[in-house]
Amino acid sequence: MVRLTKIYTRTGDGGRTRLGDMSETAKHDPRVEAYGTVDEANCAIGLARAALAPADALYAILGRVQNDLFDLGADLCLPEGVKPGYTPLRVSAAQVKRLEGEIDALNARLSALDSFVLPGGSEAAARLHLARAVTRRAERRTTALAAAETVNPEAVKYLNRLSDLLFVCARIANDEGRGDVKWVPGGAGNKE
Repeated sequence: MVRLTKIYTRTGDGGRTRLGDMSETAKHDPRVEAYGTVDEANCAIGLARAALAPADALYAILGRVQNDLFDLGADLCLPEGVKPGYTPLRVSAAQVKRLEGEIDALNARLSALDSFVLPGGSEAAARLHLARAVTRRAERRTTALAAAETVNPEAVKYLNRLSDLLFVCARIANDEGRGDVKWVPGGAGNKE
């Protein structure tokens, strides 16, 4: 279990931070960018979750996802192959599989799309679309890291599935797709 007794350490004042193995790196290192963007995605999901009622099934799903994203951050902050003296926390195939099951179950409630969907509709849906976009950025940062260093492939899969889950959740939050705002190519009513 984590125990935080002091919030500031001053070690970051020079633009440096420590990874999970206690090695030091720049705050702009691609690994820090990857897990930092995962943290941003987690915050965006928390904001979306705050727009939902605790009794809503999406509320519970997103709570599990937020916990998973802490696991993912722990995974990314410890380079592969490092022997830290404890069993490293890594995102698992079971976590990815759970997301796939949730996507399938939620998507079965929706009608098929006949257009792309604009981010919007209800407040909860708009927030979920924002979380989806931030998650896609986290995925891009993580795949950039994976191009340079070894990264747990389940971490990349998790982020990919999570953005899909958030899209489906946004449609559910939009009155099960009935409140979706559809894209009109060329703009709505802008014909001259």
